[in-house]
Amino acid sequence: MAESGKPDKVTRTDAEWKARLTPEQYGVARRHGTERPFSGEYDNCKDAGTYRCVCCGRALFDSKAKFDSGTGWPSFYQPIDGAAVETSVDRSLLFMARTEVHCARCNAHLGHVFPDGPMPTGQRYCINSVVLDLDRATDG
Repeated sequence: MAESGKPDKVTRTDAEWKARLTPEQYGVARRHGTERPFSGEYDNCKDAGTYRCVCCGRALFDSKAKFDSGTGWPSFYQPIDGAAVETSVDRSLLFMARTEVHCARCNAHLGHVFPDGPMPTGQRYCINSVVLDLDRATDG
């Protein structure tokens, strides 16, 4: 952890990311792609645990904040902590601006956040399964 309290940044060359990730992971995380709705491993997953960034392992979302948004992507009403993710304006769609969500540690594209989620935050972090690894909780 950096002295500022923010996570140490992870930087790699494009060739290093390509070597570490599957083509689908690379396309979403490093090229701002999107997996097909209802195709991801974690869309309907109900397992308890911590969702981590597939690129750097940073803890991003707790399964307790996951909900079924019906959109076809895993949705969360908040990140695991305020430093886990960062946002930026995404103007890739001509008809609207969206808020992109990316990993604060390695800048991997995760998905988007929308103001139509459940309370207590009213936010819907719509995240691609392919950029997540679930660290499942153990009973013991």
